[in-house]
Amino acid sequence: MTQPQQNPWTRQQQPDPALQEAQQGPPRPADLTPRGPATPQHGVVAPAEDQRLPKFAIPAADTLWWVGVHGGSGETTMSQLLPGTRASGHRWPIPPPPVPTPVVLVARTHGSGLRAAQQAAIEWASGVVQGVSVLGLVLIADARGRLPRVLDDFADIVGGGVPRVWDIPWIEEWRRGEDPTPDNTPDEVFEVLESIYALRASNPASYPAPY
Repeated sequence: MTQPQQNPWTRQQQPDPALQEAQQGPPRPADLTPRGPATPQHGVVAPAEDQRLPKFAIPAADTLWWVGVHGGSGETTMSQLLPGTRASGHRWPIPPPPVPTPVVLVARTHGSGLRAAQQAAIEWASGVVQGVSVLGLVLIADARGRLPRVLDDFADIVGGGVPRVWDIPWIEEWRRGEDPTPDNTPDEVFEVLESIYALRASNPASYPAPY
């Protein structure tokens, strides 16, 4: 399997001498523990055929794919943010067995985006998508400010059906059509990218295949 490149989006900061002196031992690794189900579950009923994402074949599980669960989800932006990863075109990338390919679902936080994320999570959880290992879900803000309570509660429900959830805030520069760069990307996004990069680099080939 191709190993991921060094992540150019990891912030290169000058260490604080006082912090270095206080720190004992090596830095702690990122917490990669799933917060929700990490594999498909028995008894989950698959969505109807017309509510499922399309599939396409890939030659090998050699990279991480961003699976946008609806149009305008931001999967292309995410692939630009983390070099060496790819946008799937709102489809499940299916490699030949036995090694599953790692994917991260991507959705906006409006109602239709969250419903699409829920449908994709149910589809994966039912076991009908063979050959993918869902690492989590990225939710990209669809507007400025806090989510309305009803959407915030719904996002919590949707997030409970996947291993992990990462949140991307509203970024005005991206709305204006600017390509994402380190200069127009806030710290919260760096933290998301660093977490996903660490997860991708932690031997995802060992994740159990859902078949």
